[in-house]
Amino acid sequence: MAINQELLDILACPRCKGEIHLNEAEDGLVCEACRLVYEIRDDIPIMLIEEAKPLT
Repeated sequence: MAINQELLDILACPRCKGEIHLNEAEDGLVCEACRLVYEIRDDIPIMLIEEAKPLT
């Protein structure tokens, strides 16, 4: 089950409060401004700054 578009529309990066989008693999949410990826585990986005990974 993928992330609901309605949920994506209201989520924001917890660091900069900017827009995020689903990555190509659909396993993370990307903030281009912060260059971070927030992982999606079991269809739940992990929106913790300390859990985010640098965008490669």
